[in-house]
Parts: sequence; C-alpha cells; structure tokens
Amino acid sequence: MLRICVDEQWPNARQVERIADIIRQGGLVVYPTDTIYGLGCDMMQKKSVERVYQMKGKNRKHPLSFICPDLKNIAKYAVVSNVAYRLMKRILPGAYTIILPASREAPRLMISKSATVGIRVPAHPVTQMLVGMLDNPIITTSVPSPEDVQFSDPQEIARRLPFLDGIIDCGLIAPEPSTIIDLTTDTPKLIRQGKGPLDAIPELIIEDD
Repeated sequence: MLRICVDEQWPNARQVERIADIIRQGGLVVYPTDTIYGLGCDMMQKKSVERVYQMKGKNRKHPLSFICPDLKNIAKYAVVSNVAYRLMKRILPGAYTIILPASREAPRLMISKSATVGIRVPAHPVTQMLVGMLDNPIITTSVPSPEDVQFSDPQEIARRLPFLDGIIDCGLIAPEPSTIIDLTTDTPKLIRQGKGPLDAIPELIIEDD
C-alpha cells in the first residue's frame, strides 16, 4: 500500500499524481473529502467497482455515488435541467450529494432502480486535484467500518484495511455525511440532512417523516 501525506490546503501535484496513477491502473484508494475519508476507484473499471462492493459488503442493487470535477462533467452522466444547473452552480463545490436522472453515459452499476445517479463535487483542494487528473469520475463511499462509526484517522484506516492500494493522508477529518438533495424534478427535495447547509437552498422541500 502506498500512503502519501499531502498538505490539505496546498497539495503537491506530483504526490497526488502517484495516487491518480494507482486509480488508472484499477486500484482502490482512500482519499479526503470535505465530509469524510472516501473509498474509491475509477467508476468505469467494473472489476475495481466490484472490489469496492465486496469491501463494503454492499448489495449491487444499491448504487454508489461518484465524484465529478465540475458541473460540466456532471452533464455527461446525468440529465441536468436548467433549474438543477442553477441550483448546483450556487452550492457546488460543497458538502452535498445530488440525485439526478441518469444519462446514457452513466455505467449500469451507478444507476439506481429509479434510473438516477448520485453525484458529488466536494469542496476540498486535494479531491479536486485528484479527480481533475483523471479521465473518469471516481467512486465515493465511506470507508468500511463498524456500524455507526466513521474513521477519521488515515493511520487507523491503513491499519484496518491493509489490502488497499493507496491512501492520501491529510490528517484527521471530523467525519460528517453530505447533505443529499433530490433534483430529479424542478422542486428540490431533501433526502438527508448532513454537512451541507440547508439555508443555501431556500426553495428546498423538506418532507415530514
């Protein structure tokens, strides 16, 4: 396993490129985001995605989200209405997962039963640099852990998951999930409240349980 310590605010491109190369070769890596340390791979490499599912112990019927470098890239994998684009432009990059209708370019493993995809554009310099170096988006899911536990220490992650191919170590991260927003219609709906602030989306519909 390659573990690289990277400055969170001023990442070294050569260091990050070494992790990007692991992803290109089909490897699984852990990397920092603005919410948690994420586990990921090239979403277009099916065998790598299958490894993520195996590591997480997840059913393939529950699609994983993925990270895009910017809004332009999102339109390749999802159907983006004018309303959705304007809202995303306002809140991204940020601690949100956006649910959108899947496009024909989206891999099957990424598409839910309702023909949607979950997309992130994190506000984190290292994540942005890493994804910007790659040709394809990367999977984003939490690091496998005991129930109701999120690992915040990359050293602990390396110890518990020695079969990973690489880790970008940016020190401790206070783990907090992203806010999930459904933008499959022109009326944005809250699916899960997390780190992304709701006051940035005054038009949001919050349904009672």
